[in-house]
Amino acid sequence: MLKLVHFSRADLLQYVVRQLDQFFPDGLQPDAADLLRPHMDVALDRLGYCIDAVRPWKPGEFDHLHSSQYTIFLYYLAHTVWTVTGQRSLCAKLFGLNKALNGIDLFYEIELPPVFFIGHSVGIVFAKATYGNYLVVYQNSTVGKNHGVAPVLGDGVVMYPNTAIIGRCDVGAGTVLAQGVSLINTSTPGHCTVYPGPAGAVVCKPTGRNVLADIFR
Repeated sequence: MLKLVHFSRADLLQYVVRQLDQFFPDGLQPDAADLLRPHMDVALDRLGYCIDAVRPWKPGEFDHLHSSQYTIFLYYLAHTVWTVTGQRSLCAKLFGLNKALNGIDLFYEIELPPVFFIGHSVGIVFAKATYGNYLVVYQNSTVGKNHGVAPVLGDGVVMYPNTAIIGRCDVGAGTVLAQGVSLINTSTPGHCTVYPGPAGAVVCKPTGRNVLADIFR
């Protein structure tokens, strides 16, 4: 079972409820603790599975003061509540809390994989796209739609800072986007690193090392 570094699970629940009350003092969810309580264990189990896969993080431990871990926890909690109950207003508040605290736009209806890594959450935007497992995303990166069409990301996609994947993109497994690269209606063959090319194009080259081995166990 996932160990909480500073809190009991009951303390964590009250911590989240106090944050919601602070940021959204509308009185519309006086029963927020009762609504969230049945879903805390599932959210923490999902978080623990993800933490155990990330090499820089200590297995089996969750620190709510670790901003990337807390970002992922709030997403898992909101997504779990939404999937089980369809309770939109409370999930919207959890989404807004994550956005306010961590600068990330990660809607509760989005299906992220069982294992992913947020390097730094600030400025990250996720659209309702298809995401493969072992996803890596760093700050100021965007996955977005173009004319309603969303990208498809294979397993092991790495988005370094200030990158974007927009529109009709089929991003092959093991694709690494170098810093500042944007894919717009552009696919990749996979197992490659994408660099800026001439006239706004991109260039795919074989990846020199296993980037994922540095991040995941």
